[in-house]
Amino acid sequence: MANVIVIGAQWGDEGKGKITDLLSRSADVVVRYQGGVNAGHTIVVQGQTFKLHLIPSGILYPDTECIIGCGTVIDPQVLIKELEQLEQLNISTDNLLISQTAHVTMPYHRLIDKAAEEKRGNHKIGTTGRGIGPTYADKSERIGIRILDLMDPIGLHEQLEWTINYKNTILEKLYNLPPLDPQEVIAEYLKYAERLRPFVVDTSLKIYDAVQKRRNILFEGAQGTLLDLDHGTYPYVTSSNPVAGGACVGTGLGPTMIDRVIGVSKAYTTRVGEGPFPTELHGEVGDMLGDRGAEFGTTTGRKRRCGWFDAVIGRYAVRINGMDCMALTKLDVLDELEEIQVCVAYEIDGQRCEHFPTSARQFARCRPIYKTVPGWQLPTTECRTLEDLPQQALDYLKFLAELMEVPIAIISLGASRDQTIIVEDPIHGPKRALLQADGTPVSV
Repeated sequence: MANVIVIGAQWGDEGKGKITDLLSRSADVVVRYQGGVNAGHTIVVQGQTFKLHLIPSGILYPDTECIIGCGTVIDPQVLIKELEQLEQLNISTDNLLISQTAHVTMPYHRLIDKAAEEKRGNHKIGTTGRGIGPTYADKSERIGIRILDLMDPIGLHEQLEWTINYKNTILEKLYNLPPLDPQEVIAEYLKYAERLRPFVVDTSLKIYDAVQKRRNILFEGAQGTLLDLDHGTYPYVTSSNPVAGGACVGTGLGPTMIDRVIGVSKAYTTRVGEGPFPTELHGEVGDMLGDRGAEFGTTTGRKRRCGWFDAVIGRYAVRINGMDCMALTKLDVLDELEEIQVCVAYEIDGQRCEHFPTSARQFARCRPIYKTVPGWQLPTTECRTLEDLPQQALDYLKFLAELMEVPIAIISLGASRDQTIIVEDPIHGPKRALLQADGTPVSV
């Protein structure tokens, strides 16, 4: 039995959906613990592509229980659309459970999100405009709507009539937008409530029961470490905690019940939206990474910024999350390169820095210090074992493991499930990997 957290070790978009999907076949329960529809997971199964924003990746396995935890913010309209899409594909949603204390994204959240971002002008954060920040803000301000509120029509009327009138003042006076009709919004959300009612339970209790029964539980977050509200590149961050610690808060499970943390990184680095990005590439190589890696956001379709692998933020992610193994994705994107650069440290105002700076202004002044390693210029998409990989590709993996000071357990070489080398199953395998942090293979 193992309770495993899967986190993004960069700025999100690392391929967590595929890794979660792979690990879900060994899991009894998959739990989403934070974020909202501002994130997305793309999974390819037998040539069919699934794009999920709220429903955990494990839904594709009929015997896996899927839970949306209390730390997630839920847009009912999007969630119901996902349910209908899955059901149209004959994928059962009977095993889905929704936390009754998860907060709900309302129409005014989306309106305020977009209007506020526009008001920022040159100081834009890069929000998706899906209302996530304002939903979490209302949660902190203690005026939020929770799933359990939707289940109580009388209470919902009382709460929303006041809240919408309050939000209308902001929409009209601050953003010059037309007001919302409280009755229309209430009627709309009461319809959503009836559709979702069969799925709503006390998920914290369900998760605890699963632990007591020694079931394998997989916790998946959205976004990545560098977008964490407290530990990311603030203010260019999301409004929740994607780091491993967020899994406990976002599900109601104590930290002593977590066994492992696996971080997901690309073989290079990407970032979407605004904010500093030391290893960003402008030119032919960056364009090539974007094209070969299909680097467009699952939620917004925005083009991702691409750069070389950054071991400084990698080591930071290992430390912040307590990672004990890593999944590396999109190694195949580098197949054509004659040389590959890896950022091993930064230069800030003439000084070498090997640790991630907490100041956004200081981070913006960081210049990457690179080490150049040879590429392999051979296709890797058909490789299924470490022995199948070109020697230079294996050397690259060993180098990254050494820099990150954490072993590599999974190597992804394409979007499909089968395009993967599983060195170790983090759920059922021993707490070690065949490709150790010092680059030394360990015999089985």
